Amino acid sequence: VFARQLDAHPPQQQHRHWAQICSGNPFNKIRGCDRYGCGNFGAHRHGGKEKHTGVDVVCADGAAVYAPFSGQLSGPIRFFHSGNAIDDGVQIKGEGKDRQLSALHTSWAGPRLLWLFNSRFCVKLVCIHPTRYHGHIQRGQLLGRMLPMQKVFPGIISHIHVENCDHSDPTHLLKPAVPPFPQQDRRWATICSGNPTNEIRGCDKYGCGYYKAPRHDGKSRHQHTGVDVICADGATVFAPFSGELSGPVKFFHNGNAIDDGVQIRGQGFCVKLVCIHPIRYNGRISKGQVLGKMLPMQRVFPGITSHIHVENCDHSDPTSNLERGQRE
Repeated sequence: VFARQLDAHPPQQQHRHWAQICSGNPFNKIRGCDRYGCGNFGAHRHGGKEKHTGVDVVCADGAAVYAPFSGQLSGPIRFFHSGNAIDDGVQIKGEGKDRQLSALHTSWAGPRLLWLFNSRFCVKLVCIHPTRYHGHIQRGQLLGRMLPMQKVFPGIISHIHVENCDHSDPTHLLKPAVPPFPQQDRRWATICSGNPTNEIRGCDKYGCGYYKAPRHDGKSRHQHTGVDVICADGATVFAPFSGELSGPVKFFHNGNAIDDGVQIRGQGFCVKLVCIHPIRYNGRISKGQVLGKMLPMQRVFPGITSHIHVENCDHSDPTSNLERGQRE
């Protein structure tokens, strides 16, 4: 299985290319030309006397900005040295992979140990206000917000200036080498730490966790429109597949301690995960990446089997997608 995954998505392609930088721009589209100039590397600046030393990644004013790779932050970066509304930014210096991998690969010549070494990156992201200027950040983690570029350059294509520290061209690193939301198969990743098989809640005094289980609200009878994946209060929750986040999702509409959640829409999937507090409500997330934390269900329903309510957006049965761990 591991060998097939390597063949399908070589690590050099997965990690030598950066993650999505700006929400709303999943392919890191580079600014074209407008009355202020062009966004490509080497474009003319100041009447042709200088050249653009970075690339401009399209990003709407106020949009969420994410770390393109894991590394150490340092800043602030004052690109304009004028203190205007967009004169802020941060540097990230780190690795092209979150960690070094080694794997045993079997071929006709016998087992071979493959070492997949990290690539080193250093980049400046300008015209953003970061959440912080120092410390470690993970690939895809929220980095900050796009500043109001229209206030300084009315009519420009708002963008983040992305510049390699050595002034080399970062264009090839911004283009995804694999589809935007790669799915290995139709079965999802583990959703909750401590439940690797995505075990579904059985029955307790509050009801049962399987799809279409009967529900009673005191006035009418209806059926469960999702499934309940067992998850201890406070446990780490992971993304079942790669996609775009949107939320919050308020399932109970009463503001209780578990009335929070998020929707993920990816290639062929759309699901709502309820009774969790996500680390963010918008932006791209990868399969298996930390999504958030399980909320304190025991506080609201004492004695229940704590769980995440997993509901397909079209109200179809998600059970078969959850069976990856059980089958393996």
